Amino acid sequence: MSAEAAGDATPTPVASASAGPELRLIPPSLDPASGACTKASPTQVAATPWAQLSLNLAQAGRYTQGGGVLVAVVDTGVAPQAAGLAGRVRADGAAAQDCVGHGTFLAGVIAGSPVPGSGFVGVAPRARIVAERGTDQWGRPSADMVADGIEAGIAAGAKVVDVSAALPVNTARLRAAIKHAAAADVLVVAPAAPDTAPQTGSGQSSAPPPASYWPAASDGVLSVVDVDINGQRPDGIPQPEHADLAAPGDGITGIGPKGTGNYVASGASVATAFVAGTAALVRAHLPHLTAAQTAARLKATAAHAEVPLLDPSGALSTVLPTGAAPSSEPEAALHLPEAAPTSGVVPRAWALAGACLLLGVLAAGAMAVARVRLSRRTAGQRRA
Repeated sequence: MSAEAAGDATPTPVASASAGPELRLIPPSLDPASGACTKASPTQVAATPWAQLSLNLAQAGRYTQGGGVLVAVVDTGVAPQAAGLAGRVRADGAAAQDCVGHGTFLAGVIAGSPVPGSGFVGVAPRARIVAERGTDQWGRPSADMVADGIEAGIAAGAKVVDVSAALPVNTARLRAAIKHAAAADVLVVAPAAPDTAPQTGSGQSSAPPPASYWPAASDGVLSVVDVDINGQRPDGIPQPEHADLAAPGDGITGIGPKGTGNYVASGASVATAFVAGTAALVRAHLPHLTAAQTAARLKATAAHAEVPLLDPSGALSTVLPTGAAPSSEPEAALHLPEAAPTSGVVPRAWALAGACLLLGVLAAGAMAVARVRLSRRTAGQRRA
């Protein structure tokens, strides 16, 4: 009996990060013993989710919405008729069946278009999705399945490949797939750490020491961690040895494989979808850039933080020195974001980055005025 025929799983509903209504949870995987899939969500959220506000996606969408770019989602599959994705998903065989809903959720974060009654929209709502399986039907990944999914995404013509898995081991097949992606000018984005809930209660245990996870730890892969509405990561969760970028990944509102209701999900894999969507925007807006240059641009325009914070508008609008390699310290984007809607919640980390940028611009302007005045005074003294 198939997973779809077995019934519906019912994960405990959770509130979104902005204390909105309780939404059905999309987990990274399901218990095979339940024989059940994720249920349809009955709830829509009309408010704009916090992640969209913090990333200023409305501003980024004025440059491009990702049209013409194909993104491969290597995960649990993608439901082709999911709300906000219908008509833009290519999925065959097992990849068209998403019992867990996780792949559909990530595809929505990357490329979901507006749905009546919901404030959610994806990063690149005109991009297209090709679904590739990187897990079994219950969401359990393997290195070989991820490698095959990456290879299939390359063969399908994807310019960006979003991988949801963070594996504790690397394999020859996975290394070969990453090498092939680089040779084919395909940008691979992956979570720098696995999606594991923090330990709570009396049985709380200390977090394991930082470790490397693949394919994120491979050269040429853009590695991502999740942060909450305040720009922080929870305690007691797996930490990577390195991450290139941070993006929203706590209590994220999105879509699922059934119905028009909204769901909620968390983790580094969710943050990865925001970066993959932004990469699609950059590859649509600046098609002359290679995959490596796209990754470098995303890092160079990120906001200053312990792990640089993704800035979609900055990635699209910042003028970087021609031929110059990005510095190890990412520069703040040289643009002024729109004022956030009064009804929204903007993370302090992103707001602080914007404030620092504004102060820097004002300071630079003051210095320039002072130099002009000094130059004029010096010239007058020479004429005297």
